[in-house]
Amino acid sequence: MLKKLSLKLCIIFSVAMLVGCTSIGVSDLFFGYSQQMKQSRSAQLKGEFVKAETSVISVNSNHNNYALSQLEKARLQFLAHNWLASQKSFEVAYNQVQAQEQAANIQISRGLKKASAVVSNDNAIAYEIPSYEQSMLHSYQALNYLYQGSLEGALVEVRRANLVQERALKTNEAEIYTAQEEMAGKGVNTNKLYENYPSMDNFIGDVKNSFQNAYTFYLSGLLYEAGKQPNDAYIDYKRAIEIYPNNTYLQQDVLRLAKKLGMHEDLAEFEQKFGQYKTVNKKNSGQVVVIFEQGIVNAKEEAKLNLPIFNTNSNVKFFTFALPVYRGRLSTLTPLTISIDEKSYLSQEIVKLQSLATKNLKDNLSGLVTRQALRLVAKEQIRQNMKKSGGDIGNILASLYNVASEKADTRSWSSLPDNVQIMKLDNIAVGHQKLVISYAEKKEIIEIDVIENGTTLINFTAIGGYTGYQTINL
Repeated sequence: MLKKLSLKLCIIFSVAMLVGCTSIGVSDLFFGYSQQMKQSRSAQLKGEFVKAETSVISVNSNHNNYALSQLEKARLQFLAHNWLASQKSFEVAYNQVQAQEQAANIQISRGLKKASAVVSNDNAIAYEIPSYEQSMLHSYQALNYLYQGSLEGALVEVRRANLVQERALKTNEAEIYTAQEEMAGKGVNTNKLYENYPSMDNFIGDVKNSFQNAYTFYLSGLLYEAGKQPNDAYIDYKRAIEIYPNNTYLQQDVLRLAKKLGMHEDLAEFEQKFGQYKTVNKKNSGQVVVIFEQGIVNAKEEAKLNLPIFNTNSNVKFFTFALPVYRGRLSTLTPLTISIDEKSYLSQEIVKLQSLATKNLKDNLSGLVTRQALRLVAKEQIRQNMKKSGGDIGNILASLYNVASEKADTRSWSSLPDNVQIMKLDNIAVGHQKLVISYAEKKEIIEIDVIENGTTLINFTAIGGYTGYQTINL
């Protein structure tokens, strides 16, 4: 009996360790991603970005979190103004995205990854970068190129960001429907799931989907204008305003370009919605555009739910599910104030990344539950076999392993900002200017050089008690 017991245990733990040596570590089996990122997030909130980067769990290229670790490092390198290092890290993450897309139709490869999750948890599946994270990847990469003097490289990245959103728009609803059908087919009651699962509606707010990002459209429009491509800029500004119609800076941009490009029907429609375009361009002046990144997104937490699973004989058995969740409410939006020449301007939100992240989790919940239902049933079968061959000892050991290894998948790009806001100052006199920036009862002066008919871009960041900025003339 002991021999059989040892054999069973060896099989279970050998498989687990095999997975750990190739695609996940032992810590991934028993500790969630959010827990592993605590030290890095703590350093980021203090503005210690180099320390935060070195605190990101270092993994090899075969690890299932490799692409995610590169995203974390790239964002933190960006915050540390290490543009070249950030660019390289984002390139690695992008190559991982492309490799996953190319392998998407190879079911054997995907099957092996998911089979390994049967004896562990969802962390045994390679992290697939969701659309909203991909669009931010390309947005940051565009800024990396811009700060290194390559507008051409930046334009390549904003085109990629737009393609991500276009693909997601075509496939999103079908994928959600398929996942829900699969969950129902595995005997999990949808109503029971949402009755027990913590509501995240406060986080989601009024976003319609998890991938349409007005900020990436606005950034691409801004860079297209810098590249003397006003028609392309106009298209992307219009895409952005469809998502954030109340942003007055966006309103002025679509009105301005509709008038400049002779889009008379569009102009009439926009003026009916937003009022007439009244801004007069002054001589010897330029514009200042501010991108304001605020806070960082919340980390996912684990929620334990007791849910029934029905088999083909209509028999029901309750299992404890470990599912990721965002808890709490949306953070309070704090605008940035800039004063110049006795005028004050307030920033306005253009994307709530916390809402996109939460909507993405909710959309993927059906797939998470389906995989876990299969895993729990499989683990229960292993436990029953262990009980038969090993008696109470086998039953206890298998039960302990099942409980310890069943961890929610709390992975996400956790160093992203909570939200992004924009501000635009028109007709600022050419030459050296001092802007007074006020945020959370703190004031500082930013000195810039305004170029005639040009755009000065300020990227301002506020995380915890840290504030910092970068300026560039486009």
